[in-house]
Amino acid sequence: MPLILQIETATDVCSICISQNEELIALQEITQFSDHASKITLLIEACLQQANLTLKDLDAVAVSQGPGSYTALRIGVSTAKGICYALNKPLIAVDTLQALALATFQTEQKDALYCPMIDARRMEVYCAIFDQDSQLIKEATALKIEETTFDNYFTKGQNIVFSGNGAEKCKAILTSEFAHFSPIVCSAKHLIPLAFQAFQNEHFADLAYFEPFYLKPPNITTPKKNIW
Repeated sequence: MPLILQIETATDVCSICISQNEELIALQEITQFSDHASKITLLIEACLQQANLTLKDLDAVAVSQGPGSYTALRIGVSTAKGICYALNKPLIAVDTLQALALATFQTEQKDALYCPMIDARRMEVYCAIFDQDSQLIKEATALKIEETTFDNYFTKGQNIVFSGNGAEKCKAILTSEFAHFSPIVCSAKHLIPLAFQAFQNEHFADLAYFEPFYLKPPNITTPKKNIW
């Protein structure tokens, strides 16, 4: 019955939780923009107190690996690696977009594809497309959203459910009847199923070499795309 500390800092949300198997037993998060560096250890301490645990009781640490905010990801990953190094605990890296897609499907239960979106500023998002089994259909990319971006799917009558903090700004642009929007955003609790699966399979990250999945360097734009 593994106890796993989950750390989510890919976006403006700073979220920490503890799970036992696939059950959430403690959650602390700040959903408005905050200084992750000053809040993260306080949230971890509050979670441990809520669950009546210490860091030594944990069996592993899971971290949202990105894509997302460059600085925020570094804070989350460095915190997770620090705990693992100090206590000789395994590190689990969870794909941020896959966790969002799975959480969205579990909530919406629609016959559709799932496209989680992380805000990359202006009209750009980090996104990927998954099926209902959380299997990757279209790999993660940094994409400038326009009216025609998903026409390759919409013209075939394919429903897509968009979620994440990048989806809200796309509502006014993606007006197809096949575009659906979910309020699901990043939270540490969404890491639980994938982290538990990774723990069971002993799929651990290499502490010495693991880095966040930035997708692109900070403050560098990519050419716009019309059809994805």
